[in-house]
Amino acid sequence: MPWRGSAKTGICPDMKALMLAAGMGNRLSGRDETHHPKCLLRFGGQTLLQRHIVNLRAVGVKRLVMVVGYRSPEIEAEIARLGATDFVEFVSNPQYREGSVVSLWAGRKALMSGAPVLFMDADILYDPAILRALIDGPGATCFPFDTGFEDGDEPVKFCLRGARPVEFRKAVRNEDYDRVGEWVGFIRLAPDFAMALAVQVENYVNDGRVEEPYEEAVRDLLLTELGDTVGAVDIAGKAWIEIDFPEDLARAETEILPRIGRD
Repeated sequence: MPWRGSAKTGICPDMKALMLAAGMGNRLSGRDETHHPKCLLRFGGQTLLQRHIVNLRAVGVKRLVMVVGYRSPEIEAEIARLGATDFVEFVSNPQYREGSVVSLWAGRKALMSGAPVLFMDADILYDPAILRALIDGPGATCFPFDTGFEDGDEPVKFCLRGARPVEFRKAVRNEDYDRVGEWVGFIRLAPDFAMALAVQVENYVNDGRVEEPYEEAVRDLLLTELGDTVGAVDIAGKAWIEIDFPEDLARAETEILPRIGRD
């Protein structure tokens, strides 16, 4: 199904956003389960969650489905504080200590709606221009990636040969590509890709592959004929960061936040 809508002409009116916010954030704060969920981290006086909601509403999204697990009452309280209870639908993942594929599986109903889905990780601080670029980007399904990234073991690499995605992993196996960038953590999913992803994560759970990251299920589909329908938008130069480690907090405050809306 072709993409119908943009931030310029009006987003597809039945599009939902699906956000994963169930994880514990062990690499940031440890395993003692006393720290807040990462989406409640504050930058410039606003939580990441507050920033997400403002940005989603600005591009016309009418509904946010949030998969929650770790300390979910705190997230629900923040939504109430923001007056966004009519905007947000919560889905519980009580198995949040397992791999992120289980969180995506918990939110599979949103993937099966037959409408486009704006998929998002919750732990990203980003310039809203990235979201607008993704909405306006090419392809039925669209991935934002940053070709100006610093290579290493942590970034999830999105690799293209021509216009075709050929790899999507931290540890790249297929090196037959001509462009590579760090995936930003968002995807604009066409209905057929979203529904196929729901089936694939169901297969992972049924097969007992519950420790896997959801990126593996996405990669599986990129390497099928669905990859031919995928577009990519390079957001190099725009401000963003995934909050995984303590050093990311400092960089978010001193480097990323001052650039948001100014680049």
